[in-house]
Amino acid sequence: MRLSIERKAVKVNPDSKRVIARFFFNGNERSKEVIQRVMDVPEDQIFGLISPLLQEYSSRHRNITRVLNRHCAKLKNLFIELGIDFDSLSVYRKLLIGSYFTHEYSIESAAFFNPSIIDDPDQSDLEEGERRVIMSFRAVGEGHISSITFRRALFDKHNNITVLPAGNYIDEAEIVRNAVYNKKLFFEKAITTQINIDVLKELESKLDHHFEYSNLRRLILDSQKLQGDDMRRLEYDKVLWLADSYYEIVFSLDTDISDRVIFPISEYERKGIEDARFVKFYNEDGSSSYYATYTAYDGSLIMPKLLQTNDFLNFRIMPLYGAGSQNKNLALFPRKINGKYAMLSRIDGCNNYIMYSDKINIWENPQLLQKPKFAWEFVQIGNCGSPIETEDGWLIISHGVGPMRKYVLGASLLKLDDPSVEIGRLKEPLLLPNSEEREGYVPNVIYSCGSIVHNNKLILPYGLSDYSSSFAEVDLKTLLNRLKSDGV
Repeated sequence: MRLSIERKAVKVNPDSKRVIARFFFNGNERSKEVIQRVMDVPEDQIFGLISPLLQEYSSRHRNITRVLNRHCAKLKNLFIELGIDFDSLSVYRKLLIGSYFTHEYSIESAAFFNPSIIDDPDQSDLEEGERRVIMSFRAVGEGHISSITFRRALFDKHNNITVLPAGNYIDEAEIVRNAVYNKKLFFEKAITTQINIDVLKELESKLDHHFEYSNLRRLILDSQKLQGDDMRRLEYDKVLWLADSYYEIVFSLDTDISDRVIFPISEYERKGIEDARFVKFYNEDGSSSYYATYTAYDGSLIMPKLLQTNDFLNFRIMPLYGAGSQNKNLALFPRKINGKYAMLSRIDGCNNYIMYSDKINIWENPQLLQKPKFAWEFVQIGNCGSPIETEDGWLIISHGVGPMRKYVLGASLLKLDDPSVEIGRLKEPLLLPNSEEREGYVPNVIYSCGSIVHNNKLILPYGLSDYSSSFAEVDLKTLLNRLKSDGV
């Protein structure tokens, strides 16, 4: 018999009005034609063209003039080719040119789902029994491109949930590329992306054991100049795309958490960054940090990546290395176990694995942890977020895929000091899509990327058929007792 679980009435739906202003580019030749047309407009007409645009879009974006200037500046090489002195252009002409290379993108017009949840760093001004949390979501817009967005929520002492309204503006972060690369690790990762091996050997032989982004970029540009083969030049580009997968992003201090969107930046994530699993990680010195594993997707290649932040304003992002960092569904344990980092993964797309590491970004030697066991998970099982530490063991919320590709949620319990040992697993699903939840972008799917315990209840946010999100609650003690009785 299935456990009793309470669904909350709270729903978080996609909002097509939430837009960002993105760079719009149609290739060099068409872009030069557009620039020349704007250059042919007499100066005394420029203000009359840009002024109504600024009035219209300033209410939709925090600083539209900054965006238009930035997008115009991206075209400097084309101005040089056209023989135009960029610096001599008037302020309003630059803004007008920038407007032709900008478009609005609705980041969550298609879906807003697969939430994870962690403690907000700010727990001030709360009453006993209350808690402030930050939720991440997978937002999907035009072209099924996924990004990471955030909301703040509040739990009261009765576990009522209030998701705070989103702000009026959305901001992309400033990108900082200041990584120093380890040559051995970088080229090991490059091999897995199927880049031409001769190109990799050539570049590897010319780089120091540790090198900076600027060194690699300069070397690649010099090598490309010597090539007459477009396909060969593309292979050099792929190496640079991989280097672009390491970056830091910084949001403005005057943004609300709901204003911040982590949109695909590097070429290896151009089709989306999916299903971030956030966890509050407790360091051995008593401090804490926030990490998230997520899947970068370029349309064919999956690249697991790691994100780290302390304040949700500054984020450091890097790929993960090793035989265990393949496929999807990586989830970090919230602390070291026996002196090592621990991670769940699903490297073969079907089974759950566990692995340990001395370094948080290098994962080798995955060990099989769980296979599909019950009819509702015969297709595959995987984690639904980072493990939760309880006095009885590590609580794992999992997903199982069964007949008709129905996704349901399950739970299992692992031994605290040795999580490779499974204490118990629910014989029946913890949560299935009901008649109201089964219709959506992808029918018959419920999915989660992280849960939290509050007032002795497990609060489980989950996505509804890859469209919207909601919450469920189950008594923690009752769940743990059932897991211990449903032993392996």
